[in-house]
Amino acid sequence: MPAAAPLTPMFRQYRALKQAHPDAILFFRMGDFYEMFFEDAKVASGVLDLTLTARGKGTDNVVPMCGFPHHQLDSYTARLVREGHRVAICDQVEDPKQAKGLVRREVVRIVTPGTLADPDQLDSKTNAWLSSVALVGKRLSASFLDASTGEFVVWEAPPGDDTAWAALADRLRVFEPREIVHAEDLAWAEGFRDKHVRGALLTPIDAYAFSAAAAEPLLERQLGVASLDGFGLRDRPAALAAAGGLLHYLRDTQRTGLEHINSLRVHEPSRHLLLDPATRRNLEMERSLRDGGRQGTFTHAIDETITSAGGRLLRAWLLAPLLDTGEIARRQDAIEELLRRMDLRRSLRDRLRGVQDVERLLSRAVAGTAAPRDLLGLRVSLERLPEILEELSELRAPLVRDLIDRLDPCADVAERLRRAIVDEPPVTLKEGGVIRDGFDERLDEYRTIQRDGRAYIASLEIKERESTGIASLKVRFNKVFGYFIEVSRPNLRLVPEHYHRKQTISTGERFVTPELKEYETKVLNAQERIESLELELFGALRAGIATEAARLQAVAAATALLDVLAGLAEIAAQGDYCRPVVDEGAGLDIVAGRHPVVERSLVETRFVPNDTRLESGARAVAILTGPNMGGKSTYLRQVALITLLAQTGSFVPAEKATIGIVDRIFCRVGASDSLAEGQSTFMVEMTETANILHHATPRSLLLLDEIGRGTSTFDGLSIAWAVVEFLSTDPSAAPRTLFATHYHELTELAVELETVLNLRMAVKEWGDSVIFTHRVEPGASDRSYGIQVARLAGVPTRVVQRAAEILANLERDEYGRDGLPRRARRSDEDAGRALAGQGSLFNLMPADDGHDERDPQAAEILAELRSQDTAGLTPLQALNLLANWQERLKRE
Repeated sequence: MPAAAPLTPMFRQYRALKQAHPDAILFFRMGDFYEMFFEDAKVASGVLDLTLTARGKGTDNVVPMCGFPHHQLDSYTARLVREGHRVAICDQVEDPKQAKGLVRREVVRIVTPGTLADPDQLDSKTNAWLSSVALVGKRLSASFLDASTGEFVVWEAPPGDDTAWAALADRLRVFEPREIVHAEDLAWAEGFRDKHVRGALLTPIDAYAFSAAAAEPLLERQLGVASLDGFGLRDRPAALAAAGGLLHYLRDTQRTGLEHINSLRVHEPSRHLLLDPATRRNLEMERSLRDGGRQGTFTHAIDETITSAGGRLLRAWLLAPLLDTGEIARRQDAIEELLRRMDLRRSLRDRLRGVQDVERLLSRAVAGTAAPRDLLGLRVSLERLPEILEELSELRAPLVRDLIDRLDPCADVAERLRRAIVDEPPVTLKEGGVIRDGFDERLDEYRTIQRDGRAYIASLEIKERESTGIASLKVRFNKVFGYFIEVSRPNLRLVPEHYHRKQTISTGERFVTPELKEYETKVLNAQERIESLELELFGALRAGIATEAARLQAVAAATALLDVLAGLAEIAAQGDYCRPVVDEGAGLDIVAGRHPVVERSLVETRFVPNDTRLESGARAVAILTGPNMGGKSTYLRQVALITLLAQTGSFVPAEKATIGIVDRIFCRVGASDSLAEGQSTFMVEMTETANILHHATPRSLLLLDEIGRGTSTFDGLSIAWAVVEFLSTDPSAAPRTLFATHYHELTELAVELETVLNLRMAVKEWGDSVIFTHRVEPGASDRSYGIQVARLAGVPTRVVQRAAEILANLERDEYGRDGLPRRARRSDEDAGRALAGQGSLFNLMPADDGHDERDPQAAEILAELRSQDTAGLTPLQALNLLANWQERLKRE
């Protein structure tokens, strides 16, 4: 077998780069294409639907390969990253025209699920978080960074907290990072990775990056400070490690300036109303329970923002409502003023439509990937600011006033971009014509030469025709010969002696002259210099924008805040929302409240409003009964969402509302199996219920629906009863609770417990049909109307009629000896005999003739029971009767 041929210089270069990045798919730039080879080509061709071919066919070195044009880099990178791959982008880092031998190539950027920052490949209204986890001693921490916006936060579990890993799991569910970086030697809690980090890429790195010796100076340099104490990192060793390790990883993968990462804040969940994962899911905060999409969710229904940054900020507000009543009032004041000033609000929103995603455009400038139209977008956005500030000059709300007074409109940056970039730049820099005339003297000079040179060549053609008498003479150009004079065959006798023959063609000959070559050189050199200068000037402009990162981020934050406030005012105007009172009280009083999502989805009907009055420690627990389809779940969710909106600082869908600050909302509405964890519906239900009972406080709001329905009737009723009792054990601390149930027996608790009250969904009956009014009223319901709902759902008539017969028998206690309803009994006597031996209440029932051969004593006692006037018995007489019956049964 012959030895394989030696690798070419290009493949040796490729091999060296690939060996340095074995865990990434290497995009290798070759001219106008990115190529992949060997195993990378096989993997990428399948994911990207590229044709897998081979290089070196017919030789001993056949190499699998695939590739794509360079302008498709961003889209193909994103597709691979979304499938969980890392991509190393290898570019040519020197001009091929000036290279001696093989063009030098380097990996300029590594893109991973957590570092994908291209705005075109991200959800514009959702952050793309990269995370890290660090454990220092017994202190556990995590940091979260959005490379596309520069937002950087760090969280550390309270010292000595035995639930630190559970708290970390909750933070990861809140931020939903795409990638989690950690030290190679991190000792994860048992089972934590398998259970809590599914869906995120786990990336181990050198543990030294998480050490204080590496993390502290790196963070200080990045943030431009001499001490990190001002960022709240004093005495937080794990937080320092997590932030430093994450920044180290980002620097290593991006290999460029990170000027947009210039601040760091400590994430304090205790300063916000907490929403556990089950509550966020059950309230459909961001994902529909029906299809997992965003349509029909709470954040989608409430979002009237214009800008991408505004959408991200609104999402952050809704997922972390405030506990500070003063800050809530500041937001309300601003929304109220914008609500009153309809003309100003609409004008502001119109001007915001021209503001692009400044944060993410800035991140591209920092990364050196911003295109001409990205910088144009920055310019257009900045040019809107003076108009916006002028519009807002009349507002007096402190939140808006403070913003306006502090805002730097970056007029100098806008002017620099206006002078530099043409009004309609091409998509890519390579197309040319990006830099405006008058911005750079050298560029203007070369453009003049280019224009004048071409004009001269055009005039030369006329002059040569006149001097030679050749009317058909033409001056032409191609990339092989440059400029030349073309003369047809019949006119060759007229060609002057100073013409130098260049090429013979079928129709004539081509010539050049010294004068033509001189101008050709000047024009072609001018074009080359123009291209080179435009690249240079644009690169400098882009780098200059990166140095203004802090100022531009302030602009982005200001416009996002204005967008959110105006959007919440707009939705308040559309939905006739009221300004709620949010105080430190223990009550929750909502008059004519409505579900903000359901109401916006209705077209031909109006939402039926309902009141809610609960008070921790007093009327704290409401048992809500009523039929399916009566609106119980909708009512529970609407109370939670109104409370959440109120503490966000928003107006709410109600006529009036007073909300005593809620520290946590627990919502357990509906349930589903967790197949991935091997948990049944009932197990999921009980796990979520346990979490609520362990963590609810007197300031919490609990929305519980059908607790106990996932098991047998008696088990479920017992659990539901015990849960209500537990919540009401300490009347002074009973949390505000809405408890929806079909266990009508629970309504008896309102008699026994002073903190419990009964509510029901009102129903109107019309013959065999029912009308669901969707109104909540005081009192208890004793029917579920399941058969009527079955009829409405389209269950076959025969089934519905049979169910009605069986229900009637059950309600009349029409049972036989075998314990089965008479109408339900079938002809299978074996089944009856099998059941006859079971110890059941029905076995005590006498036969039709009043006798029971198996248990005569029981028949006698039942006969006595029937003859008693129970209403006339005193408690002592009743107890004596029971004792007598019990004694006789024991003797039997």
